[in-house]
Amino acid sequence: MSGLRIAFFGSSLVSAYWNGAATYYRGIIRAFAERGHQITFYEPDAYERQKHRDMDDPPWAKVVVYAPTEPDLWRAVEDALDADLLIKTSGIGVFDELLESALPATRSSHTIAAFWDVDAPATLDRVTANENDPFRTQIPKYDLVLTYGGGDRVVNEYKQLGARDCVPIYNALDPDSHFPVAPEPRFAADMGFLGNRLPDRESRVEEFFLRAAEVAPDLSFLLGGNGWDGKKLPGNVRYIGHVFTRDHNAFNCSVRAVLNVNRASMASYGFSPPTRVFEAAGGGACLITDAWAGIGVFLEPGREVLTAENGADVSAIIQELTPHRARAIGQAAYRRILGEHTYRHRADQLERVLDAHQRTRRNGARKMTSPEPKESISTR
Repeated sequence: MSGLRIAFFGSSLVSAYWNGAATYYRGIIRAFAERGHQITFYEPDAYERQKHRDMDDPPWAKVVVYAPTEPDLWRAVEDALDADLLIKTSGIGVFDELLESALPATRSSHTIAAFWDVDAPATLDRVTANENDPFRTQIPKYDLVLTYGGGDRVVNEYKQLGARDCVPIYNALDPDSHFPVAPEPRFAADMGFLGNRLPDRESRVEEFFLRAAEVAPDLSFLLGGNGWDGKKLPGNVRYIGHVFTRDHNAFNCSVRAVLNVNRASMASYGFSPPTRVFEAAGGGACLITDAWAGIGVFLEPGREVLTAENGADVSAIIQELTPHRARAIGQAAYRRILGEHTYRHRADQLERVLDAHQRTRRNGARKMTSPEPKESISTR
């Protein structure tokens, strides 16, 4: 398809600080830019993300940072309205409700308006629980809903709420950003977990990570991410705070195994692998994950990934895991992800989706502009 002008309203492209979706945005946008599409990413100066940038403005996207005020927001909206594709993501954290109604209502006639939900299980749980949620009335106004994951359940629930189309664009690997590196002593441990402290994640981290550490006091555990300050931790758990994305490769390649713990809503829906899964596999790390429906779509349990039902399972796995087996599992995952689950694969999928929507809009426009057929005149 020919190069599109894309306006993307999201939390942040340049900062992963309290913004786990950053690497997802980067992977998708970079892969799309490589295909000749022009992307402008609009993000608010909020939550101290600009103070905690982990990358400069990239050459493959224009970044527009706006002040978290209505006048600056409207200037950003006006600047974006003539794009071929106008995207509003979930969870920006500033004027979400206003943007969700403004973008489909004010776009140009040729523009495809898409809502990109990076936390579909949480959004759907919220909207279905509250019939007066303002986003319910906006869903049918978008041409397309894209989701971070969720499988058929997410697709079906969005369509029941009036979505014209809903397509999961799963997380993936950006092999230019995440790859094997030499281990670093500062990240040495038997098992590492990297994730921010969030309400629907904390109890699962307690079960799958902290409980596993308690059961295996002779092993070392490494915890990275925001918000765990003040949390009571077992003596064999070392907390290192926020880990910048530039250090993710070293983190993944320095521990014997990397633990993934899905948030409660993601685990209940399944088919929602977070970026950490692909980052770890991209580094050739041995991944242990909490069990969730759909894991086999991405990695084969037992050969490319190890799965656990609870903290006791995690503890047993890590105590029995030899360095040789850990390397074999990590290498198998690396090959699978490179072959099937990079952001270039996701860009292929997204282009096919957008091409179909462009054809639909063009056909609709032709039908609207074609003259009405004249009534036949009887000769009787």
